[in-house]
Amino acid sequence: MDGQETGSLPSLTTPARVLGYAGLLPQIICIAMILAEHEWRYAALAGGFAYAAAIFSFLGGVWWGQALASARDGRSATTGAYLLAVSPSLIAVALFLPWTFGWDWPGPALLYLGALILGSPLVDRALGFAAPNFLRLRWHLSIGLGTLTIWLGLIAPQVI
Repeated sequence: MDGQETGSLPSLTTPARVLGYAGLLPQIICIAMILAEHEWRYAALAGGFAYAAAIFSFLGGVWWGQALASARDGRSATTGAYLLAVSPSLIAVALFLPWTFGWDWPGPALLYLGALILGSPLVDRALGFAAPNFLRLRWHLSIGLGTLTIWLGLIAPQVI
């Protein structure tokens, strides 16, 4: 079998699923470094934020691509779809600003970022562009990464 199911919609390929789940590893490694009290635990905390912010921004790119592709399917994305697509990058930068000013960071930012990642499949569903099998994987990965990122936010005060 080539990773395709019978039926009207092809399944996600095995590499797409495996690599998607492997995307949880960086956050798991960051948490392990912090729990092991590794000398680079603060760098692990910052890396966990950077990774979650990059993935959140990436999701905006996915939404942008889906909005563009919708025209090929005879549908037309609204301005709102494109506004939603650029929002993750802008939010990720805004969540980074407290660190640049020396404010309370990264704990609160990690909590917000984790919650936003957890809820991000709701945007996929609202936009209506994602195939059901992709949306199912999105839920799994978002629950995983969102929860791990919130966990980083909860243990951040022990590191700082």
